[in-house]
Amino acid sequence: MNKFEQLGLSESLLKAILDLGFENPTEVQEKAIPLLLEKDTDMVALAQTGTGKTAAFGFPVIQKIDANNRNTQALILSPTRELCLQITNEIKNYSKYEKGINVVAVYGGASITEQARDIKRGAQIIVATPGRMQDMINRGLVNISQISFCILDEADEMLNMGFYEDIVNILSTTPDEKNTWLFSATMPAEVARIGKQFMKDPIEITVGAKNSGSATVSHEFYLVNARDRYEALKRLADANPDIFSVVFCRTKRDTQAVAEKLIEDGYSAAALHGDLSQAQRDGVMKSFRGRQIQMLVATDVAARGIDVDNITHVVNYQLPDEIETYNHRSGRTGRAGKLGTSIVIVTKSELRKISSIERIIKQKFEEKTIPSGIEICEIQLLHLANKIKDTEVDHEIDNYLPAINSVLEGLSKEELIKKMVSVEFNRFINYYKKTRDISNQSSGSERRDRDDRDGAPRENNNGGATRYFVNIGSRDNFDWMSLKDYLKETLDLGRDDVFKVDVKEGFSFFNTDPEHTDKVMEVLNNVQLEGRRINVEISKNDGGGRRDHNGRSSGGSFGGGRSSAPRREGSFAPRREGSGGGFRSDRNSAPREGGFRSDRGPAPRREGGFSSDRPRTEGSSDRAPRRSESFGDSPRPRRPRRD
Repeated sequence: MNKFEQLGLSESLLKAILDLGFENPTEVQEKAIPLLLEKDTDMVALAQTGTGKTAAFGFPVIQKIDANNRNTQALILSPTRELCLQITNEIKNYSKYEKGINVVAVYGGASITEQARDIKRGAQIIVATPGRMQDMINRGLVNISQISFCILDEADEMLNMGFYEDIVNILSTTPDEKNTWLFSATMPAEVARIGKQFMKDPIEITVGAKNSGSATVSHEFYLVNARDRYEALKRLADANPDIFSVVFCRTKRDTQAVAEKLIEDGYSAAALHGDLSQAQRDGVMKSFRGRQIQMLVATDVAARGIDVDNITHVVNYQLPDEIETYNHRSGRTGRAGKLGTSIVIVTKSELRKISSIERIIKQKFEEKTIPSGIEICEIQLLHLANKIKDTEVDHEIDNYLPAINSVLEGLSKEELIKKMVSVEFNRFINYYKKTRDISNQSSGSERRDRDDRDGAPRENNNGGATRYFVNIGSRDNFDWMSLKDYLKETLDLGRDDVFKVDVKEGFSFFNTDPEHTDKVMEVLNNVQLEGRRINVEISKNDGGGRRDHNGRSSGGSFGGGRSSAPRREGSFAPRREGSGGGFRSDRNSAPREGGFRSDRGPAPRREGGFSSDRPRTEGSSDRAPRRSESFGDSPRPRRPRRD
């Protein structure tokens, strides 16, 4: 039995569900649908992006609508036109076997007259952006005074975009006896205020912890110098040949600039932002859904309408201004139970943001290094080998085999493989020999160890003892004495075997004699403190974090608790800078899958690999867009609404 049948849905909806290929309801659908069908109630549903919220409110509202009544009975508000259109299409697909139900999308960038005409013909369900809906109300083009249902989808994002006053005004024109269903990924204060003002004893359901990240998404960050941000993006793309990603920038200008650079450097990329016309945006999204674009560079606002399956990576080229926005970004991947990766390219000045995000999403980041040139060569060549192995042979090639065999006559299997692979490897190795290693040379823990209390480096004078860094400190309620006692007890060492204990806010240092090193590393790295794994490393520097101008320690940007992945050094000596290879996008050719190319003329786009048909320019990677690094530590200013 299909589990949707157990939720109380009508036969016509179950038939549509079968056509759509839905097999099992998601958690938010399992919790919300029976409650909304069973009673007339207000509801607050907290669930991450990509968990199936549209169906969670779409199925119940369709089943409760009176198809014989042509008046507007339900209003669904969403933050962007892309999401508005997406919801509209999904509601139409859900109600395909419900005779007489009409759904109209109301959004900016299209004719308001035509939208008003469609509503006048009879629209039981209106899906709208707040700005356009308020405009239509002001002009008297729509009547929502008799609606039975009002649904706020992505409520936190609508308020984050500056729609608070519009939403309040819209809700004020609706009847008090309606049911209000509020769906949101997070619950900031403004969302709670809306709920308190316009909802009556709402049922609250939560999928996962409030404001937490999805369990199917892993989180990584890469520390780079600010000028290497763009070069790091290209290397990460090169190191993931099958990447299908959304790359987030903060501004429209940065989004366009990064996309243009990627295209110039041979990657399959495009920009998506508010300055594009609706036709341009539709064209970009069509290409992205068709995988003709592998790197979609987008602003947060434009990306709200992206509902594309199998996105492998979300890349935060720049972190958002508000921490909660990171959750929305990472929700673009890891959907429908599949695994995804959220990557952050971060500079030293932004490290504190990682800790802030961890507290919000209740997940830890893994620090990784930008791959070296030789590592990328290895990844790409193995990718090519697997592509060759998995390629289905079209036997039309048999007609050409005699000529091919004649050309390759005398070559052994090993020689043939070497020559075939060298066609690509020679180009890789020649390119990466000309590029420098851009990985930051000190890990997170080493950076925190670098400066003493006065902010100046000092040598490690431990008298032959081993000095350790450990990710617990004063915020874990330790001082030097209590930490020393804890370490002695945990390690089963004598009174004088732990010494030179130096406690900072989020981390600490201590010494033991070298004979205890193996025991310290083995025992402490397998201990948990209040549910958090302790991480201990051998420190090459002695002392603590930096101090700010008031003398307070700020060295613990990591919040005291992250394991650092081993640093990997690049194998090539720095010579000159260059622009990385990668995906090639040829606009006038059909896409095909493949590996690398070595010809000179235009070639079809392919999945993964490098292109060599474009001359490279030195230094092209050092002009990444830069901005100030605000992150919502101060009161958030009201931003103008964007429809």
